[in-house]
Amino acid sequence: MNSIKRRTFLKSGVAASALGFPALGQVRGANDRVQVALIGCGGRGTQVTASLAKRSDVECTQICDIHEDRLVRIADHMAEQQGGRKPLLARRMEEVYANKDVDAVVVATPDHWHTPASILACQAGKDVYVEKPFSHNIWEGRKLVEAARKYRRIVQVGTQNRSAPYTLAARDYIQSGKLGDVRLVKVFNLKGGGPFHLGPSGSPPKGFSWKTWLGPARPRPYHSRIFHAGWHYFWDYSGGDLADDGIHQLDLALMVMGDPAAPAAVSASGGRIQHKGDDAEVPDVEILQYDYPGFVLTFEHSHFAGAMSKINGSIRASDQFPHWPQCATRIEFYGTKDNMMLGRHGGGWQVFTSSGKVVDQQYGRHPDPEHQQNFVDCIRSRELPNADVGLAQVTTSVMHMGNVAHRVGNQKLWYSDEEERFIDNEPANRLAKRSPQWGHRFGLACCTLTIFIGGFWLFAG
Repeated sequence: MNSIKRRTFLKSGVAASALGFPALGQVRGANDRVQVALIGCGGRGTQVTASLAKRSDVECTQICDIHEDRLVRIADHMAEQQGGRKPLLARRMEEVYANKDVDAVVVATPDHWHTPASILACQAGKDVYVEKPFSHNIWEGRKLVEAARKYRRIVQVGTQNRSAPYTLAARDYIQSGKLGDVRLVKVFNLKGGGPFHLGPSGSPPKGFSWKTWLGPARPRPYHSRIFHAGWHYFWDYSGGDLADDGIHQLDLALMVMGDPAAPAAVSASGGRIQHKGDDAEVPDVEILQYDYPGFVLTFEHSHFAGAMSKINGSIRASDQFPHWPQCATRIEFYGTKDNMMLGRHGGGWQVFTSSGKVVDQQYGRHPDPEHQQNFVDCIRSRELPNADVGLAQVTTSVMHMGNVAHRVGNQKLWYSDEEERFIDNEPANRLAKRSPQWGHRFGLACCTLTIFIGGFWLFAG
């Protein structure tokens, strides 16, 4: 199957219109509830699904997790959100895919499961809300785009800023030329943090399948610190904080810049510097540079900067602007006329002259409700959502390119958008997908997909 390239996606008739097909399975009318299932009952997935369940037009029908105690606890929580209606419990995701009453799933597993779980959902006729980053690597992301189009599914990625009115206004402002020509974009993810140590291993909890948790990742002994969110520190399961948090700012910056195609080159510097010698693999200091036609985008990441802070809850829900110098997740746009500061978690945006005078601004709100509304609306209308997986594949691939540049020794890499490959750098191209020796073959009995991680995918009709 040919990969879905950005230019093809944007020029196709579906880019700005309805997909032109009905939902498979049950077609919900305007007065019917959309039946949603949660796969992965961690904090973010539970938050998104509980918010959906509070709506009068949505019901959480089923939840799935391989940790039995957490599964029971979250089922009770969902029942509280929707008038006592308790969802069905599932220990394996294929139980969810086989449930004909489920219209859509929220995929909120650890990152290395996002793409396989979402592809299987598409095959089963379910629409998908998948948390960011939606892919573990560039190649897997392309496969999810292909699956979404092949099985004609709505796939919304959890980069919710694409649904924020204030970020859309920022995009219109910059695209209008009011800043002049924007030649430099600076993206920040400057956070505090400490060292990561694995400590003693221990045994898996009762009723917990470590093999299932690993899924497409290479086998390794169970470790409680990895299971309890420590997986963010290892390449097998994550892309580090660039993928976990920085993808929001990176995606937002590229959206405001008009969603350009892939950069011609990327370079990296940094490493495990502040916490050198601990057990983590991902960098705690990282600076990336992306070379686009007409502008340069830089990304600065840290995991030690205690003086920096994310936009807090009061600003996210009010008419306030953050203190920009200490805003850990700001984005800066430097034009030939003026400069713009943009907040990610609400926070709005302000435009400054060279003298520091504010000449335009707009307050913002954290856009979770708008993004969820867009997902539900698109389930009914079959229109492409604001954070459609086709757009997300472009920006998420840019994120992956930065990590690849770091992992091959902080090199400058050249990239061919036409061939979707790094130029004359096979070590980098090998990191664009899972390495064959890492993975293992696994199958899901109820599904028509067998996955050979690092090899190929078999899509049955």
